[in-house]
Amino acid sequence: MSDPIKHECGIAMIRLLKPISYYEEKYGTSFYGLKKLQLLMYKQRNRGQDGAGVATIKIGMKPGERYISRRRSNSPNYLRDLFDGIFSNFVNLPDEQLHNPDWLKNNKPYIGELLMGHLRYGTHGNNSVENCHPFLRQNNWISRNLVLAGNFNMTNVEELFEELVELGQYPKEKTDTVTVMEKIGHFLDDEVQRVFDWFKSDGYSNTKINQLIVQHLDLQRILTRASKKFDGGYVISGMIGHGDMFVMRDPNGIRPAFYYQDEEVVVAASERPAIQTVFDVPFASIKEIKPGHALIVRSNGKLDEQPFIQQSTATPCSFERIYFSRGTDRDIYTERKKLGELLAKPALEAVGYDFKHTVFSFIPNTAEVAFYGLIEGLEKELNNVKLDKITKLGDKPNASKLKDILSMHVRAEKLIVKDDKSRTFIADEATRGNMVSHVYDVTYGLVENNTDTLVLIDDSIVRGTTLRDSLISIAARLLPKKIIILSSAPQIRYPDCYGIDMSVMGDFVAFSALVALLKENGQEHLLDETYEKCKSQQSLPKDQIKNYVSELYGLFSYEKITQKVTDIITPKGIGPKIEIIFQTLDDLHTACPNHKGDWYFSGNYPTPGGNKVVNNAFINFMEKSNVRAYY
Repeated sequence: MSDPIKHECGIAMIRLLKPISYYEEKYGTSFYGLKKLQLLMYKQRNRGQDGAGVATIKIGMKPGERYISRRRSNSPNYLRDLFDGIFSNFVNLPDEQLHNPDWLKNNKPYIGELLMGHLRYGTHGNNSVENCHPFLRQNNWISRNLVLAGNFNMTNVEELFEELVELGQYPKEKTDTVTVMEKIGHFLDDEVQRVFDWFKSDGYSNTKINQLIVQHLDLQRILTRASKKFDGGYVISGMIGHGDMFVMRDPNGIRPAFYYQDEEVVVAASERPAIQTVFDVPFASIKEIKPGHALIVRSNGKLDEQPFIQQSTATPCSFERIYFSRGTDRDIYTERKKLGELLAKPALEAVGYDFKHTVFSFIPNTAEVAFYGLIEGLEKELNNVKLDKITKLGDKPNASKLKDILSMHVRAEKLIVKDDKSRTFIADEATRGNMVSHVYDVTYGLVENNTDTLVLIDDSIVRGTTLRDSLISIAARLLPKKIIILSSAPQIRYPDCYGIDMSVMGDFVAFSALVALLKENGQEHLLDETYEKCKSQQSLPKDQIKNYVSELYGLFSYEKITQKVTDIITPKGIGPKIEIIFQTLDDLHTACPNHKGDWYFSGNYPTPGGNKVVNNAFINFMEKSNVRAYY
């Protein structure tokens, strides 16, 4: 993606189903769980570069003994710093202690049966270590301790916050993380009290009731009660102090979550390939947590996948397939190739099927898989061209002409090279373009000056600023007569509120194109009219709110907005002609048939809070308020 954006976080959870001594005996280490968790997090580091955290719980500890440990880091080398700090607890231990699982569990932190890891991409707020998951809700009652980490955004934090206040709580922050934790924590407390009262009336001692709570705590009931008014995309993982564990997924399946189980472990993670690689297990053995379900592992190791909320229409995030998830997942890899393949025909139409004078490449490195699909699509089209030409030669083709036809090929090259790993997205907009120009370089001598057309495929175009300020100018150094940018994603028109940090309407180049077209056509007054419509809905319940911004887009064709986007991102004084070709929504669904979440392209939000967010984003734009459209 040429416009870096912050997006979905990553979770990793492990439940060791055997005693620590089992792993010491079989694998020669009591750190089996920690090392596997470390690998799971490294394999998902694409999901968070702002910080990370780990928490562990030990089962069966006596009162007065530490059973919960947590460490978080937001350092530049956050994963290294995180695990260096964890493993520093075991430095200089003699072998007899390093390989004594009972001694380690009783005397050192992080040697537990439950392990949780989280990688953070902060969508808002500062990047302090206090913002890093896991979050801990502490209590002297073992079954009231809650450790929480998640990949989630809620559209209705204000509503959830007010609910907490009505329940009698006094939350210290108004953030989705704290609000969600306190919601679950409240109903955890309530459930513990319910079980306690039940057995107390039968005359059991308080100490005995503690054991009975562990056996009878109803996690499904807790999650059902806590999540009734959740509106958003979420995968929330949690651990209870006595050893229960859960991973809950939103009813639309917006956020991804997978798990694996064998006789030794239960593992859950945001991405399937991470589990495959770390535990060396086949694709088919890994399951996806169903939307509206929670993976629950009780303290005795029993696993169940239970519904906790009514399942809705499945709309998994398509951006996961286009860009976010690592392409090492078999399905994602083939889908990204298909996205590229479907752009082959429109690209060839744009160059008049001139294979001889067209060079194909990709920007940035993350578009490489789509590029492979593009080339396959081009080869298929070229074979049709060759067949047609050969057929026209007749029964006795001229050998020279036949040779010329057979020599036709797709000119595919790696022309723009990212030779530096600088995180340019942390720079301010004024300096970022200059930094990008040094991050990228070009391969000279492969493009015929002022003759060849250069076709570059990108994952998606969000703001278009990197293309305008840097990449197009960099590509123009090769002196092509024309540059065509292919976007494997459709036009990003609307804010996201479920995972991607895209909630400021004015940031989208497609929206800027819409505004420009309205002004050019003397329809600027429609912006004010839409603003009034949006304002009039602010007091309505969110399920009654309508997306009025979509009516503005309906005034212009897809092609008209694409052309205006091209005008906007074309640098002043650039030599070659510039053209943009976006993926169509239909072709997106053809490539990714099982991931229908397309609200950022279509405006069709899967939850009621989505329409509220898009209207808030438009209101913010009209009021020149460059703030997030939801809490």
